[in-house]
Amino acid sequence: MDGAALLRRRWRDSTAGDDTTMLSWFQAVMPKEGRFFGMFDRHAQTLVHGAEALRKLLDGGDEVPNWCERVSHFENEADGITREVLTAVSRTFITPFDRGDIKDLTTTLDDAIDQMQKTAKAVTLFEQREFTPEMRAMADIIVRTSGLTVELVGALKDLRHNSKRVAELAQEVTRLEEEADSLYDAGMKALFLKSRSGNAMDFVVGAEIYDHLEKVVDRFEDVANRVSSILIEHI
Repeated sequence: MDGAALLRRRWRDSTAGDDTTMLSWFQAVMPKEGRFFGMFDRHAQTLVHGAEALRKLLDGGDEVPNWCERVSHFENEADGITREVLTAVSRTFITPFDRGDIKDLTTTLDDAIDQMQKTAKAVTLFEQREFTPEMRAMADIIVRTSGLTVELVGALKDLRHNSKRVAELAQEVTRLEEEADSLYDAGMKALFLKSRSGNAMDFVVGAEIYDHLEKVVDRFEDVANRVSSILIEHI
């Protein structure tokens, strides 16, 4: 007997009784919606680990290649969680909120650590071992926003109760993104002044790294905006 036939047989046997038996059968075979929150939490934690590795990377020195590998490791881990969530969405009868929101949130979380990996790839490609104070300051902001993201994602378990805190967290992420923009501008200016009478390649490489770091912070703001959007729809 194939799987489908076995499932139909169990359905007939279980529904031969009362409504309580039918409900029990559904509860037994349908995936539980609560597991999504655990996956969101795990996904957000990979961003914290990736951000911390990125910050260590920007300290420079001989350990840079090792920290680049660590960023890549956490990006791969995040990819696995993304696949797990998307599979669960397709197999879950009742989801905690809209399936499109779940997919968008998961993709946005993944985009943040993808951008961290792109930063590490640029560092590897151009064999960089020294970084500017502004780059390290931007990485400090990335670490801070990753921590706020963990709290934001955790708030999804009870949006109505956590609505005020979600608004506060989203506002703080936006403030940090603006701070990162200012660091980007200052860093690019300093880079230009240093490179205009010297090696133009230094400017090209530095600008590439600054661009990736700015985009990491932007992706964290995207996560905050996505959680805020889910909040608006569900309160």
